[in-house]
Amino acid sequence: MLNKVSNQTVDQRNTWCLFLAWLIAVAATFAALFIGEILGQPPCNLCWFQRVFMFPLAIILGIAVFRLDPAIKLYALPLAGFGMAVAGFHTLLYFGLIEEAIVPCARNGPSCSGDAMTIMGGMPLPLISLLCFTAIAGLLTLCRPGVFR
Repeated sequence: MLNKVSNQTVDQRNTWCLFLAWLIAVAATFAALFIGEILGQPPCNLCWFQRVFMFPLAIILGIAVFRLDPAIKLYALPLAGFGMAVAGFHTLLYFGLIEEAIVPCARNGPSCSGDAMTIMGGMPLPLISLLCFTAIAGLLTLCRPGVFR
């Protein structure tokens, strides 16, 4: 009986962790599309790379929530990890903590560290992206594979 109760608790935790990770990925995806397509702010090169890692997360985490499949973390954690690395680099670049050894933005394109890279009263987009990837990775590490049903 104790094992059944604990499995139900783990099932609920897995469900919530997957669902919250998916919500974060969907919100980040829609926010990126809104900023780029509705507000007309073109993404810099580093933003494009972050999108490459975030957009698939919205899809595969949605499938994992529908199927109640915590094993998705084997596929989703690398995407979140690489996204965190790019967003971390972008955040350090934005705050001027590292030099631009490579030019991540086109000469005629948007700046990686300008005022256009902030929303909600000065919150830097690279930092928001880093927080989203970190939250998704953290939630995925809380999932226990093979516990559902």
